[in-house]
Amino acid sequence: MVHATKGVVLRTVKYGDTSIITSIYTELFGIQQYIVKGVRQSSKTSAGKASYFQPGAILELEVYHNELKALQFIKEYRWAYLYEQVLFDVVKNTVAMYIIELLQHSLKQPEANPELFYLIEDTLKQLDKGSATLTGNLPLYFTMHLASELGFQLQGDYSAATPIIDLQEGMFVADKPSHPYYLEGMLAQTTSTITNLSFYNELEHIQLNQQTRRNLLEAFQLFLSLHISGFGQMKSYKILQEVLA
Repeated sequence: MVHATKGVVLRTVKYGDTSIITSIYTELFGIQQYIVKGVRQSSKTSAGKASYFQPGAILELEVYHNELKALQFIKEYRWAYLYEQVLFDVVKNTVAMYIIELLQHSLKQPEANPELFYLIEDTLKQLDKGSATLTGNLPLYFTMHLASELGFQLQGDYSAATPIIDLQEGMFVADKPSHPYYLEGMLAQTTSTITNLSFYNELEHIQLNQQTRRNLLEAFQLFLSLHISGFGQMKSYKILQEVLA
């Protein structure tokens, strides 16, 4: 049976001489693996088709889906959104690759989660259109909202009574925990602000210097690694730390 769904490409590898296997996070089926035949041929009909499956691409798909199979097939594909800046702006491209790699490390099961798909799609579109301030804050926003969609949202809010984030327990607390995995002061307060944002444009009003962004991103990475088994090391993380102003 053929289904129409949107998808965001996460990873693509060569398969045989002319084909690829691509991992796509779809709106209907969650993360799926697809064989796409013939897109690496040098013929006129295949020219440029492999570019549809670069990581971060947002596609409209018609797919065959069989719950019993690990590899699925794509019948038709076309752009759902054409980037204007992400592919050419070094900082935006680095943020996009961070988002995609973060998903690669975080998504362990194929279950569909339309709300997570909308978060991914909207974040990439906002990145493409956004200002330098929004671009700089977007990795922080996405990391914590991804955590929420995966089921381990921070509990509570920053206040005089609960000024510390226990990253291991995932909650705001009154006192420092016995372990070293916590945030306090301005870092805890900023985290509370970011996790409570409802609209992307609100990121424009959060002014952070480079070191604060680095400290928060490091803490948010730690938060994910404490709650996702086998999270591992991200290659794009260090690059992102360098390019964010």
